[in-house]
Amino acid sequence: MYLNNIVEAIGNTPLVKLNRVTDGIKGTVLAKVEYFNPGNSVKDRMAVKMIDDAEKAGLLKPGGTIIEGTSGNTGMGLALTAIARGYKCIFTMSDKQSKEKQDILRAVGAEVIVCPTNVSADDPRSYYSIARKLNAEIPNSYYPNQYDNMSNSAAHYETTGPEIWAQTEGRITHLAAGVGTGGTICGTGKFLKEQNPALVSVGLDTYGSVFKKYKETGIFDEDEIYSYKTEGIGEDILPKNVNFDLIDLFIKVTDQDAALMTRRLAKEEGLFVGWSCGSAVHGALEYAREHLKADDTMVIILPDHGTRYLGKIYNDDWMREQGWL
Repeated sequence: MYLNNIVEAIGNTPLVKLNRVTDGIKGTVLAKVEYFNPGNSVKDRMAVKMIDDAEKAGLLKPGGTIIEGTSGNTGMGLALTAIARGYKCIFTMSDKQSKEKQDILRAVGAEVIVCPTNVSADDPRSYYSIARKLNAEIPNSYYPNQYDNMSNSAAHYETTGPEIWAQTEGRITHLAAGVGTGGTICGTGKFLKEQNPALVSVGLDTYGSVFKKYKETGIFDEDEIYSYKTEGIGEDILPKNVNFDLIDLFIKVTDQDAALMTRRLAKEEGLFVGWSCGSAVHGALEYAREHLKADDTMVIILPDHGTRYLGKIYNDDWMREQGWL
């Protein structure tokens, strides 16, 4: 038996018990290890779904160009789908994203345009604005817009949620995941809450992002927005894929705590994961220490792989420069 192309390898990633970083925690803590997807991240799932749905709707035609603003992982998923189906790719990224992410996207044939981080989302120089501008200018191009494209959440409702439910034999009581576009936690959480309405969904946010305060107060506070280093979670906008009714609470995690936990996962669990995985685990365990009971089962989604961060959190010199080692 063989696969017709690499995109068919997406999904059915393993669920792995965490053993050492969970000292003192009651209950079972499991990690959904999404770097087993062919593009090494959870974003493969929604990338192929966005393209499937765009093709069905006639928004993307043969020989077309996919244009997207990405922090790296969605771009990789889109690039693999584009290779399998004969599309070109142009990606815009903010300059805080790791060089490894830019190099990986170029290696799979994409054009990468690097944009400044420290500008507002509606600034013409932002990676959101540049992607929209290119889409308007380039004929037969498609801008998936992962933030507001509901195929993002739908991918996780259709795949990630059912996988976790089957893998835990319906015993999951808590779901934890970092929140960026919101598709992963909201799509997965929607499916799981339909099976078990008592399920608690914990969103992990970062300092410099608007989500936690918005959930708690309903206020979009621009004073909450400032530059942070962690890649892939938090936002300075409210994406349509973030359904706050499906996220029971948010916990914020610092850049440093996230980086240190990421390194612990590699050394203590053998999970060579990406930076926001450390955010997810640090925040989820903070919650678990107070709230998890002996018969509870928490699943934490680990979105990507450590190869994306070799020049940053896995580099001792870089970590020392931040004052984190």
